[in-house]
Amino acid sequence: MSLPSTPGPARVCAGLDWAKDDHAVCIIDPDGQVLDRFVIEHTATGLKQLIGRLLKASVVEIGIERGDGPVVEALLAAELVVLVISPNQVKNLRSRYGSAGNKDDRFDAYVLADVVRTDRRRLTPLTRSTPTTRALRTTVRARRDLVQHRVAAKNQLRAHLQIVLPGVVGLFAALDSAISLAFLERFTTQTQADWLTPARFGAWLSKQGYSDKVDPQVLHQRLLAAPRGTTEADAPTHAAVTLAFVATLRALNAQITVLADSITDQLNIHPDAHIVTSLPRSGTLRAARLLAEIGDARGRFPTADSLACLAGVAPSTRQSGKVKAVTFRWSADHQLRDALCDFADGSRHANPWAADLYTRARTRGHDHPHAVRILGRAWADIIWRCWQDHTPYDTDRHKALQRILNEHTPHAA
Repeated sequence: MSLPSTPGPARVCAGLDWAKDDHAVCIIDPDGQVLDRFVIEHTATGLKQLIGRLLKASVVEIGIERGDGPVVEALLAAELVVLVISPNQVKNLRSRYGSAGNKDDRFDAYVLADVVRTDRRRLTPLTRSTPTTRALRTTVRARRDLVQHRVAAKNQLRAHLQIVLPGVVGLFAALDSAISLAFLERFTTQTQADWLTPARFGAWLSKQGYSDKVDPQVLHQRLLAAPRGTTEADAPTHAAVTLAFVATLRALNAQITVLADSITDQLNIHPDAHIVTSLPRSGTLRAARLLAEIGDARGRFPTADSLACLAGVAPSTRQSGKVKAVTFRWSADHQLRDALCDFADGSRHANPWAADLYTRARTRGHDHPHAVRILGRAWADIIWRCWQDHTPYDTDRHKALQRILNEHTPHAA
């Protein structure tokens, strides 16, 4: 006859429902009874009161819906165990405690606390990367945000020029390039553009240091071939709008360059830089983004599958009776998924194994995004192994790659 298992120590748990201005907190005893409920303001004084009341109640573990920000910093500084429970999980858990499923901050705080009490074995304490990696992540994401702003501003400028000065759209390789912006600053209206001749165009390009091989005659012909823009009395007004977009793009280009330089400097001194930069066609910015999103907290991903699942490159399987469906994994870290898939997509242009895996996925009928995710899933195993072992990617040790290379190597007679 086996002896009964020894019960674990009684625990007082807490839950915190995060909000912009204030936070609802619930503290429960080992039986799930509420010991304290309160709301604290999102201020330095409020956070100090939060920590004081949690420690006074002997709280050791607390559930929260997000893993960053001043609240989490305060909790970790107080040496409390932080357990992150995603908003989607909380939404599903509400039905455990009531059928209405209504959103209520005080109720959600209780749900978070009680889940910590009952499902602790399923929850993983928050494991954070080093300050160096967190700083790199901030810079990488800021640059990406600015790039998205630049794309939006460029699209707005293109739509504006299609009406007032169509000839500039497609004149140069990129509308947000330095030469395009310089042209728009000098020739803001159709009347000013009409002043140009091939000779004048060539002289102006030479003055700008234009080094492209496109002949000025060809560029001038593009201007003439395009529909004419506005030449009416309101042309100066449209020109002011054009210059506003140009100024915005110049500012965005400058700050994106600043952040790119900062990313390069941060990556060069990072202890894990040799791992991500060894990957095929990773480059500096792509490698930095991959490192920033994966992080350097090895305990965060105990297995390669855990990395693939959080990155959303592993499919989600649903089965009920005889029905089984393998579908896209919606619940994922979208920043990590974008970083891994962006790398995977680029790797197929430099790595024969990656190209073969992608091609076979397309041959099976998968579209491009799905094929990239399949390739990303395969790379997740390799990256995780290199990451855990602190070793760079080595093509000579990649057996699947070597097999592909040997298949294409002619054998001696």
